[in-house]
Amino acid sequence: MFRYILKRILIFIPTLLVISIVIFMLGVYAPGDPVINLTAQSGGESMDDKKAGEESYIKKWKELGLNLPTFYLTLSSQADCDTLYRIHRKAHRETLAALTTKFGNWDQVDAYYKKIQSFENTVLNFTPDSASTKPWGRLRDNVGNLYLKSEPKSIENTLSKLDGYVGKINDTLNILSPGLTALNNGYGEVVDKSTTWKNYVPALNWYGLNNRYHKWISRFMVGDFGISYQDRKPISKKIGDNIFWTMLISIISIILTYILAVPLGVFSAVKKGTTADSVTTTFLFILYSLPNFWIATLLIIFLCNPQYLHWFPAFGVGTEAAEGKSMIAALGVRIHHLILPLFCWTYGSLAFLSRQMRGGMLGVLRQDYIRTARAKGLPENKVIWKHAFRNSLLPVITIFANIFPLMISGSVIIEVIFTIPGMGRMLVSAMTAQDFPVVFTIVMMVAVLTMIGYLIADVLYAFVDPRITYSSKK
Repeated sequence: MFRYILKRILIFIPTLLVISIVIFMLGVYAPGDPVINLTAQSGGESMDDKKAGEESYIKKWKELGLNLPTFYLTLSSQADCDTLYRIHRKAHRETLAALTTKFGNWDQVDAYYKKIQSFENTVLNFTPDSASTKPWGRLRDNVGNLYLKSEPKSIENTLSKLDGYVGKINDTLNILSPGLTALNNGYGEVVDKSTTWKNYVPALNWYGLNNRYHKWISRFMVGDFGISYQDRKPISKKIGDNIFWTMLISIISIILTYILAVPLGVFSAVKKGTTADSVTTTFLFILYSLPNFWIATLLIIFLCNPQYLHWFPAFGVGTEAAEGKSMIAALGVRIHHLILPLFCWTYGSLAFLSRQMRGGMLGVLRQDYIRTARAKGLPENKVIWKHAFRNSLLPVITIFANIFPLMISGSVIIEVIFTIPGMGRMLVSAMTAQDFPVVFTIVMMVAVLTMIGYLIADVLYAFVDPRITYSSKK
């Protein structure tokens, strides 16, 4: 047994490693700039504003560890820059990578980028008079746009516009013209010294352990999941604040599901072909077919509405109503609030599990050893519960492996409809706000729990079916 569990864990490690890499890369290439999401700063119009904005940006950029290489190694081409991660603006990195791919000469692309920065600084340091304020403003905006342009035609159009705006600021040609000339020459060199063949020559770059993925997975393993973009709180604290209600409802739901579904499925299988079986099967089929969001909406309308039957509260978990009351009274308030969500959370799984239990039981009851047990004169209850029941549990255990991760992820629809402060509702809020660290943390935790669920299921198989062994027989 121990050797089998150890072997399974050793198999899970590379599986989780691949999953973690995929999740991490989704976070890396997710839309938006995490630094801007966290700082909510802009560059400003003056040189002082630009400098302050850049300092704030770079500080947060380093704080998040974005100044490190993404992974242990990269397989790229000779045209690519192996230190592109040192450029702090994400949009700038994307533009430079596109230009490098297009022209294959990083040295010239890098020189062109530095000339954009130099000319932008010259423009921002310039103080226009009343006559040149408007062209200066357009000049400033178009210089900034060059950081985002990688298509040759678009770059050429922007450079042409810059020539026109500089020409309108007549008194300052001696200040702005040299920088613009250098910028035009820099882009000209990018085009003239194109070496696209380098894109087809592979290059392997090794960065060692000091990379973003290594730091992320190391912190994840000790419970440090990073910072939420939405409210700047540690993700571990947000999960701690929301996981209680999800786990409570999930555990109660799982217990109720198995306590009710297993006997119901056995009863339906034993009574196959009878009226009781037909009624039970029909009821379970209808129950399984009803969407939980629709049932939840109907329950709120008819059981929580003063115009109909105002028996239950429509939302929340009774936090305010339970304050100041005794433990028993507060528990009653909580239960009153959770009855409808728990019902909507449970009935679908109950119907599905019952049908699976019935199918598994019917398959076992047709086996020869069941007929043999009956032929020996064993009581029917002993035949059903000792010989047939254990061997029909395999599909039920497999389903448990899939239900197990719900203790973390929760039921998104139910938590949103009933306004339950759980993991599902937090996940929806994070996805709406593009709070990707929270989303990918929950996804990673669900992946880990899924693997644990399958491990538990594998171990339980041997307990319910003696034909399954963990040791290889020679």
